[in-house]
Amino acid sequence: MGDFFTQVILLTPVILLALTVHEYAHGWVAYKFGDPTAKLAGRLTLNPLKHIDPLGLVMLYVIRIGWAKPVPVNPNYLRRREDIVFVALAGPVSNFLLAIGSAVLMKFIPSGFFPAAFAGSLRSLLYTMVFINLLLAFFNLLPIPPLDGWRIVTGFARPSYTLYNIERMGPIFILILILLPRLVGIDPLSIYLKGMLSFSSKILFGLFGV
Repeated sequence: MGDFFTQVILLTPVILLALTVHEYAHGWVAYKFGDPTAKLAGRLTLNPLKHIDPLGLVMLYVIRIGWAKPVPVNPNYLRRREDIVFVALAGPVSNFLLAIGSAVLMKFIPSGFFPAAFAGSLRSLLYTMVFINLLLAFFNLLPIPPLDGWRIVTGFARPSYTLYNIERMGPIFILILILLPRLVGIDPLSIYLKGMLSFSSKILFGLFGV
């Protein structure tokens, strides 16, 4: 139990920042492309209280998959139908940028400038920032509705009854991914995420010599 609460205390600020920036990025890009919906709803802000879904945050610790309140986007306001692709990309890209920024800060923490214990804690926090943001980015790039990857893949397609029905089934697809390890002993979601995290973190830490 103590380890769980320690995890909550350490991870919650990092997760709140990652989710907040992710949702803000969606709203900001949508606004730049002509959609004021997020701004009018008070969601064009970096205040985490405007973006966090309490249940989604709790589920992140319980089943390791959580969510924030999606920023409202009205494609009818966008200048082109295809602009939804850039709106969808904004979330994962913002997390990649946070991961890169955290790796850069790890590299340039001045040696001897901070007390050793504080410098170690700061590096651990930044290390966690790298992995949480990479995890969030790669998860959201899955081409499953309602994730960003689905919007990216279908952004250039014309609306259709088939796409509508697939989108309605999206939460079921995600639930199946979560339950597969218990049902058949295969965990494709973990295989995908661990593979992408290992590959991308090695490149990132290698680039900055962390």
